[in-house]
Amino acid sequence: MLRFVFRLLLLALVLAALAIGAFVYWAARPLPLPAARVDFSIPPGSGMRAVARHLNEAGIAVQPDLFVVLSRVSGLDTQVKAGGYEVTQGDSLWQVLQRMAAGDVTHARITFIEGWTYRQFRDALQRHPDVRQTLDGVDDQQLLQRLGETEAKHAEGLFFPDTYSFAKGSSDFDILRRAWQAQHDQLAQAWASRVPDLPWKSPYELLIMASIVEKETGHKIDRAKVAGVFVNRLRVKMPLQTDPTVIYGMGEAYTGTLLRRHLREDSEWNTYTRPGLPPTPIANPGRASLDAAAHPESHKYYYFVSRGDGSSAFATDLANHNRNVNRYIRGAEAQ
Repeated sequence: MLRFVFRLLLLALVLAALAIGAFVYWAARPLPLPAARVDFSIPPGSGMRAVARHLNEAGIAVQPDLFVVLSRVSGLDTQVKAGGYEVTQGDSLWQVLQRMAAGDVTHARITFIEGWTYRQFRDALQRHPDVRQTLDGVDDQQLLQRLGETEAKHAEGLFFPDTYSFAKGSSDFDILRRAWQAQHDQLAQAWASRVPDLPWKSPYELLIMASIVEKETGHKIDRAKVAGVFVNRLRVKMPLQTDPTVIYGMGEAYTGTLLRRHLREDSEWNTYTRPGLPPTPIANPGRASLDAAAHPESHKYYYFVSRGDGSSAFATDLANHNRNVNRYIRGAEAQ
């Protein structure tokens, strides 16, 4: 009888050892993948069965029950972090689990272009395949409240154009919050370093001017000179008369051609029909335009017109300005 019990115990130990060996082999063997690299995302709050489901949905074959056992036995089940991950040929399930527990997420990038509007920022986020969408149905005022924005009443201009690296699966709000904080910091620096006696009464007004400069010229060396033109106009109470503000006020009605009648159609942003600055920025300016608005060039120019190559021709009076218009605008149209 004792011999029989001993044999049963020995058999049980052998079977247990075989099971443990098979389990270890299963966890340590290279995963069969449908491609050389497979990406997957773990949403926040996912349990281990949900993680197994996401792996299988990505084409990474995982037995859910065994995966749950592996995560619990290893103590990593409570350490797995949300985000985007990648699996490459040769990776084992144990390596993938360790990667998720360490939060070793893969990163993506998104670029917001200088001069883009807030709406273009949002569109870029919505199109990006690695951005988790959380702002559907959130209006601009709700977004500003979530950001903690207390001064601006409009989202335009509040986000810094740059290239942002982020963990795959990051939310659109998290990325916008980074861009908002970056613009907040850049604006604070520009305001603190501004030259004295500028017409802008607040950092927000400087931001408005920077957005106009951003849209008026893409020529870096002209930015401070363009800002100086607007300083001169404001000081003599001359309308800014800047086309980009009119275009912004037209919204979707603008189809690519600005006509004379559009300049006469009044809106809050029409700087031909209304004096002073428009009520909000018209785009998201970059650092160079913020610097130009904080350090406008001192000169006697009141007019400028695009040469058609990105640079501008400046004039001190209307007669010379009209000559520049005839040369660079009407002359180009006649060719």
